[in-house]
Amino acid sequence: MNLSAYIIAYNEAKKISDAISSVLWADEIIVADSASTDETAQIATDLGARVIQIPFHGFGHLRNQAIKACTHEWIFSLDTDEQCTPEVRDEILTILTGTPAHDAYLVPRRNYFMGRWIKHSGWYPNFRQPQLFRKGSMRYVESPVHEGYELLTYKPVGHLEHAIWQIPFRDFEEVVKKANRYSSLGVLKLADQRVSMRTALFRGFWAFLKHYVAKRGFLDGWPGFVIAFGNFEGTFYRYAKRFEQQEMWPLPKQAPIRRPDNAPSK
Repeated sequence: MNLSAYIIAYNEAKKISDAISSVLWADEIIVADSASTDETAQIATDLGARVIQIPFHGFGHLRNQAIKACTHEWIFSLDTDEQCTPEVRDEILTILTGTPAHDAYLVPRRNYFMGRWIKHSGWYPNFRQPQLFRKGSMRYVESPVHEGYELLTYKPVGHLEHAIWQIPFRDFEEVVKKANRYSSLGVLKLADQRVSMRTALFRGFWAFLKHYVAKRGFLDGWPGFVIAFGNFEGTFYRYAKRFEQQEMWPLPKQAPIRRPDNAPSK
């Protein structure tokens, strides 16, 4: 069976080469770009990928459109911060050369951050939506961020044994940028909720405890603390931005300031 690999991207010139290079074994590589202003599209084209432009209306919509562009029966989904491994390649090819027991498979991810492989913090093994699936067997819920999925097959979801790599942040600047972007997108999910700054603090603090304590992030040392703190920030600002949105604070204004009539002339 032939396989299409698709990668969603926006201004990922530093990452797109590694992602594409890890799936050169696929029969087709699609890069779903959303009008990147850097060299992402050119790099992808030079590596043999077919670049399609899809306006960004949320990650769910973007993924559904990318699936439509894939021409083969089986699809492997990869993000720009992910890389396939030889073990996963071999496992996928073994599945496809036989009779697949499932129509969709979850793929474990092994995360690398701050110079080490993360073993806790909810980051290993962690999964997102099925990344290997038969075309037509699932669709993404068109949410702006953290999109879910709907199975369109009677078969249950399977699991691959081997893990791909994920390098979610190459530096702290990316941690801050992602927290800002995802918290802004997350506000759209809170459109029908009234929140307070107390809500933002409580939700942020709970997100920190969940990753640092419940998911044993403290065992990952400083990387575990940064992961938990990043979740605090992303969650806190998502609710704080929603509070800002509902309050619509007016900016202070004053009349134009001119020289007083009795002021001495130059």
